Amino acid sequence: MSSSADRFARGAERLAAQQDARAARLAESVRGFVAPAGDERALDVGTGAGALALALAPLVHEVVGVDPVPELLGLARERGRGRGRANVRFVEGDGTRLPFPSGSFDLAGTARTLHHVGRPELVVSELARVTRAGGRVLVIDQLAPGDPERAAALHAFERARDPSHARLLSDAELRALFGASGLEPLRARVDEERRELGAYLDLAGCEGDERARAEALARGTDAERARIGWYLLERR
Repeated sequence: MSSSADRFARGAERLAAQQDARAARLAESVRGFVAPAGDERALDVGTGAGALALALAPLVHEVVGVDPVPELLGLARERGRGRGRANVRFVEGDGTRLPFPSGSFDLAGTARTLHHVGRPELVVSELARVTRAGGRVLVIDQLAPGDPERAAALHAFERARDPSHARLLSDAELRALFGASGLEPLRARVDEERRELGAYLDLAGCEGDERARAEALARGTDAERARIGWYLLERR
């Protein structure tokens, strides 16, 4: 297992608890923003403990959740069974090399995943590949500030907090990735999310010297106020 996957495995219960706390709000946001017709076959890439997949399940015909961490998939399956979601299944897989034929989904999404990936353009291109022409792609992720200095300071904090963090992308960078993969924006929005620093560090299991360093780096950054971008795109 990679160090990133190992970190996620150790923090699986904490991540699942956070996702449970956000579940109702996420479900309502997905319903309003995506407005599924109800007959879609949907995909959630980087599903973790199943947050987006379970939010989509009552709104579509079928959902497949994909993640590389078996421990998180185990939690996702437990949560799916606990909610009686027979139309959801979870499989192990790599978001940069999805194990599905081209055009096999009506709706493909990823939530809070791209900033953990060294080459996010590969995930975006795979989301586009497995979505049928005229289908839709949903991307949700924290945004980097537009100012390069602020973005660099926030990046340093996020890396200290969580070594699996790769890089936050700005709105402009995300839109460039979408265009390169043949995805046409339908609508977008940005949500402000307040965070309590201690709880945010706890979520990543950030302790000891690493925690002290992260706390120092947090000063003067946007660490306690995240901008979350939502993008709904059409596969050309």
